[in-house]
Amino acid sequence: MNVSDIRKQFPILDQEVNGHPLVYLDSAATSQKPIQVIEALNKYYREYNSNVHRGVHTLGTMATDGYEGAREKVRKFINAKSTEEIIFTRGTTTALNIVAASYGRANLQPGDEIVITYMEHHSNIIPWQQVAKATGATLKYIDLTEDHALSLETVKETITPDTKIVSVMHVSNVLGAINPVKEIAKIAHQHGAIMIVDGAQSTPHMKVDVQDLDCDFFAFSGHKMCGPTGIGVLYGKKELLEKMEPVEFGGEMIDFVNLYDSTWKELPWKFEGGTPIIAGAIGLGAAIDFLEEVGLDNILAHEHKLANYALDRLSEVEGITIYGPKERAGVVTFNLDDVHPHDVATVLDAEGVAVRAGHHCAQPLMKYLNVSSTARASFYLYNTEEEIDQLVSSLIKTKEYFTNVF
Repeated sequence: MNVSDIRKQFPILDQEVNGHPLVYLDSAATSQKPIQVIEALNKYYREYNSNVHRGVHTLGTMATDGYEGAREKVRKFINAKSTEEIIFTRGTTTALNIVAASYGRANLQPGDEIVITYMEHHSNIIPWQQVAKATGATLKYIDLTEDHALSLETVKETITPDTKIVSVMHVSNVLGAINPVKEIAKIAHQHGAIMIVDGAQSTPHMKVDVQDLDCDFFAFSGHKMCGPTGIGVLYGKKELLEKMEPVEFGGEMIDFVNLYDSTWKELPWKFEGGTPIIAGAIGLGAAIDFLEEVGLDNILAHEHKLANYALDRLSEVEGITIYGPKERAGVVTFNLDDVHPHDVATVLDAEGVAVRAGHHCAQPLMKYLNVSSTARASFYLYNTEEEIDQLVSSLIKTKEYFTNVF
């Protein structure tokens, strides 16, 4: 994997920010887009922009072929059994909300348990809070280990015969922890519960096989994996999706509409009401082509190397606290003593280094860590060790600046 050649395919990286070469370390929030994806979007809008499924004219056929072709690419990418199990959504948030609103509200009652973890993104907390309030179910959290990871022993202690839903992120967007979701799914199924996986931070970086994981639902976003914003995927086992009711109603998802009743299309279209995200799906298909050409194993190995290098280099910065386990994905979250994370990010930006600062849509985790916010550097296939060196150099300047000022 030649990172120098890969970087040439991302036009946005070849620029200066505040007089410095851009060092983009915020891919956990959204990745940059390769020229192949940009061109795929441009081609759709310039050459065959049309609605899908409805028309028989040439442009409509081309658009439908592109849209449904992208669905097949997604199916193969995550090894689903059928395209009927692939639902296009606006992103991970929408996908998880569909499961909560449709499956959760219909299948839970007082006394049932929903089990999640303290490290979850708000998108995998708030929908379950609302379902618990609506159904009378109980929301439970799995405790973390001392190094902020998940222990299967604790998972076994938390999941009970009353547990009906277990929903866990595959990779933490804050801690970088890679959670044993395959093993958790097995424990959930032994108790008769279903397993939902938030794959927003795993799908861009490693091979995902939903059949091997044996999860019941899996959600991810296109914009974190070199694709466009506004497109995501919900995978669900066919037997579960067939029993679920749609949560959006209107055109495209119907079979027959009568004056006082209607029937729904078959899977996956009954969950895709209205004009779908056509360009987004086509762009996501192009992103999948790109990632498969590079190789997910190569990407994972590169990011593992960067994460280890970053942990070693960042440990040289006086007064730094790093959160999360030693073995992690390409995410390093930290705080500098006596310097607010937003101040850290502001000074880094002046040096051309883009990191994220805040609670990262994980306020319960921040409370668990006893902090209000953190700074986060996240890496992807286009990042280099030299950029990490720049991050460290800029952090040392940040520390010196605030030490001298205050």
